[in-house]
Amino acid sequence: MTTVDPTPTSLPAALAEPAVPVRRSWIALIFAANLGVWMAFFTPIQVLLPQQVERIAPGDKEAMLAVVTGLGALAAVLANPLAGALSDRTCLRLAGREFGRRHVWTAGGALLGALALVLLARQQSIAGVALGWVAAQICFNAMLASLTAAVPDRVPVAQRGGVSGWVGIPQALGLVLGVVLVTALVAGNSAGYLAIAVAVLVLALPFALLTRDDPLPRAHRPALRPGALLASMWVSPRRHPDFGWAWITRFLVQLGNALGTLYLLYFLTDEVRHPDPEGGLLVLILLYTAGLAATAVVAGRLSDRSGRRKVFVIAAGGIIALAALLLAAAPVWPVALVAALLLGAGYGVYLSVDAALITQVLPTATDRAKDLGVINIANSAPQVLGPAVSAPIVVHLGGYPALYAVTAAVTLLGSVLVLKIRSVP
Repeated sequence: MTTVDPTPTSLPAALAEPAVPVRRSWIALIFAANLGVWMAFFTPIQVLLPQQVERIAPGDKEAMLAVVTGLGALAAVLANPLAGALSDRTCLRLAGREFGRRHVWTAGGALLGALALVLLARQQSIAGVALGWVAAQICFNAMLASLTAAVPDRVPVAQRGGVSGWVGIPQALGLVLGVVLVTALVAGNSAGYLAIAVAVLVLALPFALLTRDDPLPRAHRPALRPGALLASMWVSPRRHPDFGWAWITRFLVQLGNALGTLYLLYFLTDEVRHPDPEGGLLVLILLYTAGLAATAVVAGRLSDRSGRRKVFVIAAGGIIALAALLLAAAPVWPVALVAALLLGAGYGVYLSVDAALITQVLPTATDRAKDLGVINIANSAPQVLGPAVSAPIVVHLGGYPALYAVTAAVTLLGSVLVLKIRSVP
C-alpha cells in the first residue's frame, strides 16, 4: 500500500490518502486532458513526422525517421521521472496565493508542448525536426507525469480501477482521433501540427484550471538538491519489492505489446497479403480501440468492487497471449480481425487494473509523480527495445509466426509475475 513519511504533525491534503470519491465531472476533465496528451504523442509519430521526414530526406527516410523517433523516446524516458520528481517538490506561491504542485506542470507542459509543435512544423532539416520533437516530448512528458499522479493524489483506492479505465481509453482513442484530425479534417503537414497543438490546449487546460490541486507546504517538501534528486530516481527493489515486481510486470507486458504491434503493417502486406494494407491497418486499429474501450472501465469497476487486482491482470495477459497465438497460427485476414478485438479487450483490462494496482504499491506519498515516472520507463523502454528484438526474429528466427509466439510468451510471463506482489490481493 502507499505509505507516507512519518511526521509529528497531521499530513497535509497533498500527501494524505484520498477518501472522498471524485465526481464524474473530474473524471471527464482528466479524460479530456489525457486524450489531448496522447493525441500529441501518437499523431506526429504515425502521420506528421513520417510526412515531414520524407519531404526533407526522401532517399533516407526510414533511417532518419528512426533517428528522430529514437531521440524522442530517449527524451521521454529521461523527462518523465525527472518532471515527476520536480512536480513532487513544487511549492508555488504568487501574489500571496499558494498553488498546487501538479496543475502548473499540466498547464505548462500543454502550453510549451503546443509551442514546440508549432515550431516543429516550420523545420526544414532533420536536425531541426529532431530538436523540435525532443522538445515536444519533454514538455508532454512533464504534462503526463502530473496527470498520472493526479489519480493517487485525488482518487480513493476503491475507485481507482474504474477511473484508471477512463484514463486509459485515451491511449488508444488519441491515435484514432489524431489520425482522423490530420488526414480528414485538415490539409497539409503544418496545418496538422497546428491542429494538434490547438487540440492539446483545448482538451488539457480545463482540467488544470477547473479542478482542485492541493498545495504542498514547504515543511513537507522533499530535498531539492541535485544529488538527492538523482538519488531518488533509484527505487530499491530490496526495500520495496512489490514496486520492483510491478515495474518488471509492466515492462514485460509492454514489451509484448510493442512486439505485437510494431510490424502490423508489414504483417498485413507480406504475411496476410491484404490488398490494401493501410486500409486494413486502420480497420485493425479501430477494432483494437473498440475492444479496449469496451473492457477498460468495466474491468476496472469489477476490480474495485471485488477488491482484487492480480486475477484481472493475469486474465488480461491470457487474452493478449491468445490473440498473439492466433496471429502466429493462422495469419489470415478474418483471424487478424478477431485477434485485434481480443488484443484491445485484453489490453483494456490490463491497462485499467494494473494502473490501479501500481498506485497501491508506490513507496511514499511525497514521491508519487516521480515513482510513477519510474514506472513510465517500463512503458517507454519497450518502444526503444522492441525494434531491436523483433527485427532479428522476423528476418532470421522464424518470421511472423515466431514473432507472435514470442509476443504471447513475454506477455503471459509478465502477467503471471504479478503474483509476486504481496501487498495487493
